Amino acid sequence: MSILRPMQVLDAEQTMLDEVLTLLPPSLRDILSNLPVAIKNSVEEIRVRQGRPLMLGLAQRDGYVSHQGAILDSEVGAYQVSATDIERVTQLVSRSSLYALEEELRNGFITLPGGHRVGITGKVLTEQGRVKNIKYISSFNFRISRAVLGAADRVLPYLIAPDGRFFHTVLVSPPRCGKTTLLRDLVRRLSSGVPELGFPGATVGVVDERSEIAGCYRGVPQREVGPRTDVLDACPKAAGMMMLLRSMGPTVIATDEIGRQEDIAALEEVINAGIKVLTTIHGSSLEELADRPALQYLFQIKAFQRFVILGRSRGVGTVEDIIDGQTLRSLGVKLC
Repeated sequence: MSILRPMQVLDAEQTMLDEVLTLLPPSLRDILSNLPVAIKNSVEEIRVRQGRPLMLGLAQRDGYVSHQGAILDSEVGAYQVSATDIERVTQLVSRSSLYALEEELRNGFITLPGGHRVGITGKVLTEQGRVKNIKYISSFNFRISRAVLGAADRVLPYLIAPDGRFFHTVLVSPPRCGKTTLLRDLVRRLSSGVPELGFPGATVGVVDERSEIAGCYRGVPQREVGPRTDVLDACPKAAGMMMLLRSMGPTVIATDEIGRQEDIAALEEVINAGIKVLTTIHGSSLEELADRPALQYLFQIKAFQRFVILGRSRGVGTVEDIIDGQTLRSLGVKLC
């Protein structure tokens, strides 16, 4: 069993999906409203591609969707998304004004009310080698944002020292294994305080470059990230870490998916300033990470004190292991 198994009541889960369904035309909304309750609770992505089958990304697999809302293993009998569907989704997502969303379109996604996110592809317009806009939109990927309150509870005892200090921590996992969900709940708990472990509430600065951690809409977090948390939304990680360090007095800085050289340099500066770091990295093992040139330096200086390895062996968000970053030895943890 995964530590990220949803804890919300059923009605709350349905509401999260319903928030996204309002941005779909009746042709798609009616189909998805007919999904079995168990499927509704496990939807992670809704894939809408012109001229191709309507698809769902589920917790354990992908599936095609029939006209009646049944999940199919084959595209035979699946609903085919039309050009009219795409045009109507575009109008609903943009509120009939793509021009007003031009800045977000440069990043390839739009953040929606409720903290959900929709990725967009189509004809990319460039100017002097940089993305200017997207037109002739052909596909959407709606990503359902679900906060799993309590996801961090069983991990925290391994990330906080007996004297109440938080260890520099990195969450490691392949895509869609729950690292952002766990990161968000860790931010919430650190911000609120963990009295049972002797950790008082800390000022947490979040650099949310892709608007996935706090799910900000017009700058306001839509997900629960704690009372002492400040968020820089849609901000490049390296620049954001420096902004928080210089202006917001954080005790902990959290960010998602480091990997570029400038991210590494910013992390080192944050650590040298005495600020604790909480972040994530795409990968499946420490051996894989150690082979990446940009990350090798962090291993050499032993920047991280805890590596939390996530996977899917017992469901999304399974903690496969927790490793001491100073000795690179396993703590013998397998939370399932």
